[in-house]
Amino acid sequence: MHSRLSQNDVTNLVNVEDAGRVRDAIVAIYAARYPGFDLAPLARAFDDVNALFEGNYPGYLPCDTLYHDARHTLDMTLAMARLVEGHDRTQLPANQLGGRRAVLGVVIALLHDSGYLRRASEAHVENGAIFTKVHVSRSADFLARYLPTIGFGAEAEMASRVVHFTGYEMDVDDIKVDDPKDRLLGHMVGTADLIGQMSDRMYLEKCREFLYQEFVLGSIARETLPDGREIVRYTSAEDLIYKTPGYEYVARDRINRKLGAADRYAEAHFDGPNLYQEEIDANFRFLREAIERADLNRLRRTCYSLSSRHVKAA
Repeated sequence: MHSRLSQNDVTNLVNVEDAGRVRDAIVAIYAARYPGFDLAPLARAFDDVNALFEGNYPGYLPCDTLYHDARHTLDMTLAMARLVEGHDRTQLPANQLGGRRAVLGVVIALLHDSGYLRRASEAHVENGAIFTKVHVSRSADFLARYLPTIGFGAEAEMASRVVHFTGYEMDVDDIKVDDPKDRLLGHMVGTADLIGQMSDRMYLEKCREFLYQEFVLGSIARETLPDGREIVRYTSAEDLIYKTPGYEYVARDRINRKLGAADRYAEAHFDGPNLYQEEIDANFRFLREAIERADLNRLRRTCYSLSSRHVKAA
């Protein structure tokens, strides 16, 4: 029996449905790694992102995408902070990302899916998942406007490019980032996005219950090409689940080939096994067994909190 609570991160210590607890965990990590560095902008960003997802941010409606929700954002943001810390603890000072980039990386992570949020002027749009194909560009626009408000205006343009490491609107090789440290930040945020979601205790249920519906709304499950031809990628939620084991290899290839194998910094952070990879392996092992037995009813963890659009306030 797996003892990890459904709402907890890979260490089973941090409730990733609670913005305050994730914030406190990251502040503790960074305060130890960067003593004396001002982490007030990080705390401010958590408050703003919590308000954004809850619909209390000026000009925006509440989050209504149940897969790309606040829980996912908090989970991958915690992963991002751990990758940054793991890297910097293994490097000489000249090669470290340092406190400012560390905070910037967390803010980029917090807002990497902000493009799914509907603006108040978009109330007529059925669901934020409609923006699936362009959500990273929308997130980049949000970042460019937001970062100056917390004292990171100088990094706004660069950050609006770095966030594209989390998506597929641009090939990673085509993302123009001049400083190798900023490119590394991109590798990390793209990696955190992947390992955060695949290691989620509720990953398989969320794919079946929520991701398929987002793919339908976002014209991913079925796509009509300009010439009228239709591409059918997933015929049902069950079809997506049956095809999910293949995604493990796609994601692993992306991490290794495109994102510089940045997940290795998790081992340095944990000073031992990569807990994200252990949980990913457990999820896919469970899924393969369910498929081999033709018994998807084994995916029965109740998404008790996932139908909520919000996390607890900080």
